[in-house]
Amino acid sequence: MFNFETKSVILAGLFVCLTAVGAWIRIPFPIVPLTLQVFFVLLSGMCLGPKWGAMSQAVYIGMGLIGLPVFAGASGPHILFSPTFGYLVGFILASYVTGKVSSGEAKFFRFLGSSLLGLLAIYLCGIIGLYLNLNFVIGKEVSFIGTIKIGVLPFLAADALKAAAAAILASRVAPQLLNMRARAGLKTGT
Repeated sequence: MFNFETKSVILAGLFVCLTAVGAWIRIPFPIVPLTLQVFFVLLSGMCLGPKWGAMSQAVYIGMGLIGLPVFAGASGPHILFSPTFGYLVGFILASYVTGKVSSGEAKFFRFLGSSLLGLLAIYLCGIIGLYLNLNFVIGKEVSFIGTIKIGVLPFLAADALKAAAAAILASRVAPQLLNMRARAGLKTGT
């Protein structure tokens, strides 16, 4: 019989794989592709909690940085200088935030709020990274507002739908995971 920690490691590994698969399901856009990664990132925090959700995303990013083909674009250490790297860093923060905010009583509106805050975390990190990349790596002078127009507005509606879908699914799945934690005698949100 598996203990709770073993189950958490297995579930975190599952979310690493799901996020990688979500990267390959994409719609091309200029600079930043539209993928299902955001859906799985938000879901990882709500289902695994802040610690394991963030760990799953950190492992995902680590896999891409060592060159495994898990990102929507190229993988490898050179991705540090890519316009999308800030969004990838935002995955860790988003999973942590969604896990932290959604911990407690499993209600749809709590999950929806945590999803939207997680999405905000991705956008915040992504916009900062994109702004720095465009202005200092690529050398194209773009204002912060211009960066928001490029890196947020084209994706906002689709990402809001993904956040809502993640909240709907989490409201169905997370109660079983919370019960598993309770049976193991652990606090929720860890």
